[in-house]
Amino acid sequence: MKVLVVGGAGYVGSHTVKLLNSLGHTVWVYDNLSKGHRESVPSDMLIEGNLTDRALLMKVMREKEIDAVMHFAAFALVGESVQHPAMYYQNNVTATFELLEAMRSAGVWRFVFSSTTATYGQPDKMPISEDTPQNPINPYGFTKLVVERALKDYAHAYGFGVAALRYFNASGASADGTIGEDHDPESHLIPIVLQVALGQRESISVFGKDYPTPDGTCIRDYIHVEDLATAHISALLKLQPSQVMQMNLGTGVGHSVLQVIEACRKVTGREIPIVYSDRRAGDPACLIADSQLAQSSLDWKPKYVDIESIVETAWKWHQSHPKGYASKA
Repeated sequence: MKVLVVGGAGYVGSHTVKLLNSLGHTVWVYDNLSKGHRESVPSDMLIEGNLTDRALLMKVMREKEIDAVMHFAAFALVGESVQHPAMYYQNNVTATFELLEAMRSAGVWRFVFSSTTATYGQPDKMPISEDTPQNPINPYGFTKLVVERALKDYAHAYGFGVAALRYFNASGASADGTIGEDHDPESHLIPIVLQVALGQRESISVFGKDYPTPDGTCIRDYIHVEDLATAHISALLKLQPSQVMQMNLGTGVGHSVLQVIEACRKVTGREIPIVYSDRRAGDPACLIADSQLAQSSLDWKPKYVDIESIVETAWKWHQSHPKGYASKA
């Protein structure tokens, strides 16, 4: 296929681009580089542009004869979405509608959407399945839910084939160490812990040690970024007109904050000091995916389930790129 990957210079997007390329698809990356990294994708595939530029999007889709669009260009920080909701509604909702309308005008109907477990809010039961009520508790989660609902309507009215993939904690780096995780500011646990291991931070802050979990710290489902990429491509290849896929992507295995830190200690051989702090508002005690629907529907199974194997790929990236993509410069 000829695939346009919007936000393809970001973390999950760049790993998906890498896999699409290896499978022989023709790939174009559309990104304004506000969050992504030019160095994460082949330069001859990169088209710089904003999602709000419908004319440019239509031109690209028509000239490149695009068959499908994959959308990774959302803002994704929960705390930031609470502080700056207008920014999140403008980028995650309004700009996404510009993309969908550009697709409609260009006659492109295949659409794979990067969604999130944040659409579920704070579920009462674990693991989280697709029939769990979606009650987001922050603007980020709600913006994703708005788009999910719109995609159903686009499928019904315009014949779009859509996949909304709700994934849990994206983690790790490419197995060959060439691309990985580089956010500013960094908000994900594993890279922050590895920054401590590299001496770039003095300690790791653990927010809360009195949760109703075996060791008192929050439990999350860590899904390797390459497994996410594989699932996105599997969904893309299976899409049919007017079809709606909505499914979770996770391993079904939860690891606590302390377990992740211990795995990082084991992989790196570093001490990694801990400083305990108060709980953060809105942090659920436990979030674990039921991804049976994705595994059966997409013929997909996570390759990385053990937390140490996930950390090993991340450590390989951070050791060779201690300043992220700026290390190459």
